[in-house]
Amino acid sequence: MSSLKITTRDAATGPVLEIFGALDYDTAPRLRELLATLALRPGQCLVLDLGGVEFCDSSGITSLIAAHHHARAAQADVALAAVPARILRTLRIVGLDQIFVIHPGGDGLSPAEDSVG
Repeated sequence: MSSLKITTRDAATGPVLEIFGALDYDTAPRLRELLATLALRPGQCLVLDLGGVEFCDSSGITSLIAAHHHARAAQADVALAAVPARILRTLRIVGLDQIFVIHPGGDGLSPAEDSVG
């Protein structure tokens, strides 16, 4: 399993976090710590690009939920982009595809056809 790497960039709609590696018990706290430092403005959209995520356990899922709560507290939105099929399956099983807007690519611009936002 690889370690976690998170890069941050700004897009027109808000910050984009590109996440690479394993999002698990050992690494998920790093994402939650980064989220706590991320200032969001009302109406912005925080995009979590999961295209580089190789593994995600329940701690990783919990950190995604934390991102959702952080965005909502700031009256902002959150979207997941480039979600690997195995993680998307888990999100659907636990019903989180009903909570997150899910985009097929990393740009965070066009929703996936089969997702509910």
